[in-house]
Amino acid sequence: MSKQLTLAEMQAMIVQSRFHQLFRPQVLKIAYDPLQLVIKMVMREEFERQPGTKQWHGGAISAIIDTTGCYGLALLAAEPLPTINFRTDYLRPAIGTDLTATATVRQAGRRIGVVDVDVTDDAERLIAVGRACYSINPPLPNT
Repeated sequence: MSKQLTLAEMQAMIVQSRFHQLFRPQVLKIAYDPLQLVIKMVMREEFERQPGTKQWHGGAISAIIDTTGCYGLALLAAEPLPTINFRTDYLRPAIGTDLTATATVRQAGRRIGVVDVDVTDDAERLIAVGRACYSINPPLPNT
């Protein structure tokens, strides 16, 4: 494994992307056992499903899942990794709330990493769950 990233280092890595900046991500927690990353994303009117509803659009929630999963695995690689595929299951609408995404790395093999992501609202209700696979190329050290 490469060196362990600090919250500040992970925050700086994520906000390098102008797309990620749209969500105003705030890295809340990094854990290495189990391997987890927690990020809070801020609701903006640009993410509304319909104007004035304060309801998150599903595409924005999926983007949060993909981003959090990618950077969760980046805890091992010290860089973002390309997505192979991912899925999102929506469990309830997210209305008038910021969202917190928790990525848990399930498997990091020689070429593919699998990450599960839970998305919760401000009341800690589960809004959506996702699973993503990312390409690890070249292989991570010691794998």
